[in-house]
Amino acid sequence: MTKPSIYHSQGYNCAEAIIKSYNEEHNTNIPVSLGSGMGVGMTVGSLCGAVNGAALVVGYVKGRDDNSKPNDARKYSRELMNRVRNKYNTEICSELKKNKISCSEIIDFSYEALNELLAD
Repeated sequence: MTKPSIYHSQGYNCAEAIIKSYNEEHNTNIPVSLGSGMGVGMTVGSLCGAVNGAALVVGYVKGRDDNSKPNDARKYSRELMNRVRNKYNTEICSELKKNKISCSEIIDFSYEALNELLAD
């Protein structure tokens, strides 16, 4: 399995890299293009694309198809956000960069957290 930070270094944005690695490791077929608009904090330094991409994968794996079922994906997304906040004190792209957190670091951390959460 190729680490998402490697895909990022090859020109994929952070969200695309998360999705691409997840597909490769877990034999899923989540469209990588779903992450295309999420890089660089939704292009404006907002929510980190790696975190956003990981939450997208959570929705794919744990999400629901209709509103008659409980939305279990929410608890996984909340835990993902809590893990990022506990480690970096923020999930905002511009703040991560200001704090000298590299894209590679947050991408790989988000991916590892995603895999840990979904293994439960």
